[in-house]
Amino acid sequence: MFKRVLSVLALLAFALPSFPAHADKFADILSKGVIRIIVFTDVPPFSSTNAKRELEGFDVDLAHMVAEGLGVKLELVPATAANRIPYLLTDKADINIAAMSVTAERARQVMYSAPYADTSLAVYGAKSAAVKSAKDIGKLKVSVAKGTTEDIVLSAIYPSGDIMRMEDNATAVQAYLSGQAQLLAANSVVVVELAKKNPSKEFDFKFALRRAPAHVTVKLGEHTLLHWLDTFIFQSTLNGELNKLHVKWLGGPMSAPLPPL
Repeated sequence: MFKRVLSVLALLAFALPSFPAHADKFADILSKGVIRIIVFTDVPPFSSTNAKRELEGFDVDLAHMVAEGLGVKLELVPATAANRIPYLLTDKADINIAAMSVTAERARQVMYSAPYADTSLAVYGAKSAAVKSAKDIGKLKVSVAKGTTEDIVLSAIYPSGDIMRMEDNATAVQAYLSGQAQLLAANSVVVVELAKKNPSKEFDFKFALRRAPAHVTVKLGEHTLLHWLDTFIFQSTLNGELNKLHVKWLGGPMSAPLPPL
């Protein structure tokens, strides 16, 4: 009887189709000696192009730290908010460090690391605009970058509003600066930079959308890579390196502690 069972199992094993083992992204990065990291090109102070046409910002510095921690070369992959997840899913990049906050919809496709920065999302406009909540927007147009968390949240709380969804952050900001839109939905840290560069334009706080810690994201299923990133963020918090980036780019120290995932 025992021999019969073994024979049946052997036949079943032979008959079953063979599937390739899941490729581990972490091992792949170490093997190739290169990590491809998604960043923005138009969202200062997280990541933007400077006068020398070089990428700089909080996320760019963090990307360099990640590559150094892994002992590999860094390849920056510029992307818009809407392209971040597709780039991960189609293997155009290994990880995303382009200020992504948590939503349940995104979590169906990517996994989030521990948070590395604490920001908030809100709607801004001229002081004369009498807006204190979504219901006060009325006929005013709100500019927002398509695919951002502010787009998702604003669409949920104000589905009937006149929302101008622009292709990227730069065009969303330009729509507000030019007067095409009377309101702008954006990250609080980004608005501080915009106000500095555009002193003639008002960025008066109207109402909050939500708190929005930033996370590194990886393709769903890449648990080894995610574990390393969590460990890296934990270590960078303890040794003060992450706090240095907050002071340098975000104008102040880290929130203590950042909210857990």
